[in-house]
Amino acid sequence: MTLRCNRASLVRAAALAVLPLCAAACGYSEAAMRAQRDSANAMRAQSEARQHTIDELRQRNEALTASVRELGGNVETLEGSRGELQRSLEESRRALASARAREEQVRARAAQFRSLLEQFRTMIAAGNLSVRIVRNRMVLVLPEGVLFDTGHAEVKPQGRTILTEINTVLRGLPREFQIAGHTDNVPISTRQFPSNWELSAARGTSVARFMIANGMPENRISAAGYADTQPAGSNDTPEGRAQNRRIEIALQPDLSELPDLSALQSGPPAAPAAPTAPPAAR
Repeated sequence: MTLRCNRASLVRAAALAVLPLCAAACGYSEAAMRAQRDSANAMRAQSEARQHTIDELRQRNEALTASVRELGGNVETLEGSRGELQRSLEESRRALASARAREEQVRARAAQFRSLLEQFRTMIAAGNLSVRIVRNRMVLVLPEGVLFDTGHAEVKPQGRTILTEINTVLRGLPREFQIAGHTDNVPISTRQFPSNWELSAARGTSVARFMIANGMPENRISAAGYADTQPAGSNDTPEGRAQNRRIEIALQPDLSELPDLSALQSGPPAAPAAPTAPPAAR
């Protein structure tokens, strides 16, 4: 009985001794776990913060890359626009230079025409000559009665005097000339002139030959006949028909005043050649 009581006392004593140790051991483990959880949570929070920062930086980088790409496109566009503006500027400068050159040509022609009018003033005042501008060409007009008898193509003495004076002035111009004969619509039918075509052409040729014989270079003269196809007045009145019977001396344009159309030719470019007038009638 006594032995059992001692054993029981020893067991209770051991249990009492172990309980504090177990409690202490259990209390330390929970605090450590709590500390580990807190540490893990803190590390997770830091990781999430770092990931958020990385995501923000990635988005900024993508935005900056897009901006750089857009700016590069804008730079290319600006470069293209600058090149286009430069080309437009060069074209405008060439157009301005061309316009100024044409303006100078117009002024020179106007001065030349005024000089001619001054030199022909006496004949104009006497009614032997008039001056017209036809299709931007200066045309000297001589009435039939000044140069020819009715139905004839030989230049009469009065006409030769007038033509000599005109020829002296025109020879000094660096121009080519076309002599054109015109008639009214009254038909002619003779052995020499079957129609007004032959009469007008013969009169133009007669004046051209006279001018060549008096010093005009023949490569600067051409002759033509228009019959009654280009009336200057009405053929319904005697005055109009008299106005239509005429000789016209047209100053041809200077070749330098004409546009270059060589690019429109279908064959290979022709070799450069000195400008020549249509062959003179003989």
